[in-house]
Amino acid sequence: MGNVFGRKSRPSRVTEQDKAILQLKQQRDKLKQYQKRITLQLEKERLLAKQLLKDGRKEKALLLLKKKRYQDQLLDKTENQISNLERMVQDIEFMQIEMKVIEGLKVGNDCLESMHKIMSIEEVERILDETQEAIEYQRQIDELLSGALTQEDEDAVLAELEAITQGEDVALPEVPTEPIPEVPETAKAEPERREAKNKPDREMLAA
Repeated sequence: MGNVFGRKSRPSRVTEQDKAILQLKQQRDKLKQYQKRITLQLEKERLLAKQLLKDGRKEKALLLLKKKRYQDQLLDKTENQISNLERMVQDIEFMQIEMKVIEGLKVGNDCLESMHKIMSIEEVERILDETQEAIEYQRQIDELLSGALTQEDEDAVLAELEAITQGEDVALPEVPTEPIPEVPETAKAEPERREAKNKPDREMLAA
């Protein structure tokens, strides 16, 4: 129970404009109900005046038609009031939309203003100047390098690039310059004797 009574009430989202719109719509609806009721009554009185004329009661019918004419004028005024109320409701609703747009513009302006404080015009100009200086410095270096190298230097650079691409700069082991020792004659004859010895065995297996 304590939590229920101690809970803070949330602020109402219904604005004064919303209340005004609701009241105007209620008044409009009441006028429409009145207009509908009077219209039905006038139809009944018109039929009654027609019956009175048939019955020969012309003065009574004339009086009833005068009353009907007055109520017709009231209906016209009621219709104008309904139109005014509906126009006022539309104006208030459109004003609410405009207020939201203005609030959005204000938030956008505040955001832009804070961003302008962070990045001032002087800071932007300084960054642009430094960028332009860096570009100019690099251009001068390129011009110096291109002017300092001759055609022979350019060819040498291209040749070095080609050599690196093809892997010609990989270090290879040195070829030995000492003579290879000769093989003794006995070592050469030993395989021939083994070949002659194994030949009969292969022929027997083949037979």
